[in-house]
Amino acid sequence: MDAQKYLQAVGEWLITSGLQIVLIMILMVIGLKAAELLSAKLIQWISKKEADNAELQKRTDTLSSIVRYVLKIGIFVMAGMMILKELGIDIGPILATAGVVGLAVGFGAQKLVEDVISGFFILLEDQIRVGDVVNIADKGGLVEKVTLRMVILRDLAGNVHYVRNGQIGVVTNMTKEYSRYVFDIGVAYREDVDEVIEVIKAVDEELRQDPEFKKDILAPIEILGLDKFDNSAVIIKARTMTKPIKQWAVGREFNKRLKKRFDERDIEIPFPHVTLYMGKDKDGSAPPMNVRVSEKAAAAAG
Repeated sequence: MDAQKYLQAVGEWLITSGLQIVLIMILMVIGLKAAELLSAKLIQWISKKEADNAELQKRTDTLSSIVRYVLKIGIFVMAGMMILKELGIDIGPILATAGVVGLAVGFGAQKLVEDVISGFFILLEDQIRVGDVVNIADKGGLVEKVTLRMVILRDLAGNVHYVRNGQIGVVTNMTKEYSRYVFDIGVAYREDVDEVIEVIKAVDEELRQDPEFKKDILAPIEILGLDKFDNSAVIIKARTMTKPIKQWAVGREFNKRLKKRFDERDIEIPFPHVTLYMGKDKDGSAPPMNVRVSEKAAAAAG
């Protein structure tokens, strides 16, 4: 008889609370799928509407991952509370205990709290987005992921760096809105600086007409002038403006073409060299310099 009553009670619970729990779990799965679908649809919508706005798409990619993460956490917490309620567990004391435990964890995990707060402001102020190239905490690379706790970078060698947001003091973003490539062009002292500048402008004009590069260059090269007198060269400084992350490809191609043009015009790009000065006595005579030529050197010269 007791077994029959027990089975009857279980059956009634399955019909009422059991079905409620199953429904909650189904709704939780639907909610998780909806969060994934909404974030994906948002990215697709912006990609179609703002196809040329790379900056907006970067920010959308970054924020969508954060929104998706927060929505999942919220859905799990709500579903868990509703299931506990259906199981007959009073969630009031649990919430109070969770508050106390959260406070204790907050004191014990200050670095985690610091990371989350820093990550929130990094996202709010739009300092770093997925796809940017940045220098943070003595590490540099392409941003692959941004969360409330850390930024994940991959450098040129393929190394992945995980940088906690609390460690980020200064952010150097090299690809926000536009990028620049700075040239320090050294030529021999004997060269005509004005001629060299004209050659630089001509190479830039040629590069901006190239179908492969013209879409990436935003403005003609800016010649800042003769910057300094170096040991064996005069340095002409210039800079060009490109689309984000395109500055290195444009800069390398420009350097290659400039080298070829200098060779054609017989403009010397000097390498470090040393001039020997033997000095003079007070009467104007120079001390003798003994030069010894070996047989191998003479044979090579001859």
